[in-house]
Amino acid sequence: MTDARRGTVVVGVDDSSHTWLAAEWAAHEAELRRGVLRLVHAAGPGTELGRARTGAGVTEQVLDGATGLLDATRDRLASSRPGLQIDTFLSQDAPAEAVLAAAEDADLIVVGSRGRGGFAGLLLGSVSLKVAAHADRPVVVVRGGRQQPLHEGIVVGVRDDRDDEAVRFALAEAELRRAGVRLVHAWTPLGQAGLMVPQVDRIDEERQAHAQLLNHVARPVADHPKVHVDTELTVDTPAGALVEASRQAGLVVVPRHPAEGRLGLHLGSVVHAVLHHAVCPVAVVPTNRRPQPPARPA
Repeated sequence: MTDARRGTVVVGVDDSSHTWLAAEWAAHEAELRRGVLRLVHAAGPGTELGRARTGAGVTEQVLDGATGLLDATRDRLASSRPGLQIDTFLSQDAPAEAVLAAAEDADLIVVGSRGRGGFAGLLLGSVSLKVAAHADRPVVVVRGGRQQPLHEGIVVGVRDDRDDEAVRFALAEAELRRAGVRLVHAWTPLGQAGLMVPQVDRIDEERQAHAQLLNHVARPVADHPKVHVDTELTVDTPAGALVEASRQAGLVVVPRHPAEGRLGLHLGSVVHAVLHHAVCPVAVVPTNRRPQPPARPA
């Protein structure tokens, strides 16, 4: 077996506790990939403003503190992972822009969550959301609080035929972690949206169409014969099904589709809901393809 490196994992760090959880997750991921871990810290554009208003001394003090933070984080991670290559990246951009710039040659971005518990804990920090919304590669948001054991498996949310990219990402992760994968597709019978009770044959037609879609998106499974994969077709809202599945998962993978229309959100409502409510880390995988017309049951 060759020991070829498998790319770079980038993680944004600061002096908060949630960042350390993200750094630990990213370090483990880089180890699994036999790759490089890149620690990114943003001193912020205010350092240049400080130079203009108060002199170079304040700016140098801020940059020295930022460098010290990066060095301390690298040393702490390296103490338990002596074989891991760790790089540091200090930026004077805003945090989200710094992470995105540092990840131009990376395979994966990892960010933390500033959830504070209670109702406020439902809200992610703006940095996490911005990175997840604009990155052109997978982003893992590591939620604070309870961390799931890595062997509990990976859940993938499947919406339509574009989501094979998210499936491929999940299968590759599962192979690294020796974990299983659950492909979850949630649907609601169209008749339930109106006042009329849907007929049984119409529901059966809808179920067949959704099952066919799920099987179509599951085609990459054949490329990973060592990964155990289950497919799950459930009558539920997509967000509700994935949040519930996150309770028994080590990672939830959701596809990020292109924004629809001029006012379309970069992160759709399902991705938002899963990022806010899931109890395990969430991977957001971008896809740039447009959906195909739904298949009709045979």
